[in-house]
Amino acid sequence: MSDAELVLRSTRVITPEGTRAASVAVSAGTITAVLPYDAAVPSGARLVDLGDDVLLPGLVDTHVHVNDPGRTEWEGFWTATRAAAAGGITTLVDMPLNSLPPTTTADHLSVKRRVAADKAHIDVGFWGGALPDNVKDLRPLHEAGVFGFKAFLSPSGVDEFPHLDQDRLARSLAEIAGFDGLLIVHAEDPHHLASAPQQGGPRYADFLASRPRDAEDTAVAGLIAQARRLHARVHVLHLSSSDALPLIAAAKADGVRVTAETCPHYLTLTAEEVPDGASEFKCCPPIREAANQDLLWQALADGTIDCVVTDHSPSTADLKTGDFATAWGGISGLQLSLAAVWTEARRRGHGLEDVVRWMSTRTAALVGLDRKGAIEAGRDADFAVLAPDETFTVDPAALQHRNRVTAYAGKTLHGVVKSTWLRGERIVADGEFTAPKGRLLTRDH
Repeated sequence: MSDAELVLRSTRVITPEGTRAASVAVSAGTITAVLPYDAAVPSGARLVDLGDDVLLPGLVDTHVHVNDPGRTEWEGFWTATRAAAAGGITTLVDMPLNSLPPTTTADHLSVKRRVAADKAHIDVGFWGGALPDNVKDLRPLHEAGVFGFKAFLSPSGVDEFPHLDQDRLARSLAEIAGFDGLLIVHAEDPHHLASAPQQGGPRYADFLASRPRDAEDTAVAGLIAQARRLHARVHVLHLSSSDALPLIAAAKADGVRVTAETCPHYLTLTAEEVPDGASEFKCCPPIREAANQDLLWQALADGTIDCVVTDHSPSTADLKTGDFATAWGGISGLQLSLAAVWTEARRRGHGLEDVVRWMSTRTAALVGLDRKGAIEAGRDADFAVLAPDETFTVDPAALQHRNRVTAYAGKTLHGVVKSTWLRGERIVADGEFTAPKGRLLTRDH
């Protein structure tokens, strides 16, 4: 620790070996040692004593729609990364839609990187997109450093990002498997969606009926079959149907290279509580019933579901109409994800170590960010400082994302993020932000 520039000390530090009192030494933005709590602080090093607040690794959110450029009135890198930092997230990976242009060619990736470069308060990486007509662009995008490729199996909601039918899915997945890339998939079957009742209007029950579980289950089964055939890596995005869990568990047991995620809104909100006309709760696939939610939590506990990500998908407020059929589908959750998940996790008997595993360690591992996701020597000094027993009531006016629509308005949540650190620099504390210090990440860096 003799070369340490900074020492963070807490009675509760979450490390890969468990939670313990420790002093974390930092030099040049990297954790150099995790030492006993009362270790001597070298001369010249700055000591920050966090008391009993919990020091945890900065969260890694691998499912965020920043929408910049092109739909910047929906969200942008400046506002999205501030919201993330305020919630203890230090790294995000941006989805290839709903920006214009979408990140579906290497040139489009360059546009996205130029826009993000001076606006990122946290580290930012990028997914590429797999479309029916861009198989030729997948390898160049991979070589340019995207973390993998997003595909839809049903309409995406924006014309510039069409979905893949089964033949085109096979073609794209074969190409991606050729360089051992990762395909991440919005798994809802379009035929099941088309045959479901589509009534529209303000009733949440009607919307829920329009996005049935069997649409997810069928799409997940088909994706697993393709991954098995090609020995390809696939990841199921924003799983909401508990009926698909046995399929995923069996595939994993058979050695199929499949992982899955779910989202805070599926874990903390239920269909029974959604008021009619309240389209701030609309997302696809939808928030389902409480009994379904219980099974998602069980699957997190047993490892069938690997991780929890926000699927932060904002829009302007006017697109959240009172008609569930026409309202934009997406929930903005960056700033509140840690508190929302922790509030429900503690109620169900889980600890903060579990939350860190789901929202930092495993998300970092999913995209190969081996310098993120844990407090141990050699990792980036990215931290969130959390007061886990303090509560707050969600006030939309206090949120940092651009359009302050939230499904969590008025809810009382446990877990106040006191400060967030990026490579050993405190980037937000008590609501005060520094200038942007984030870096643009590529798959191998």
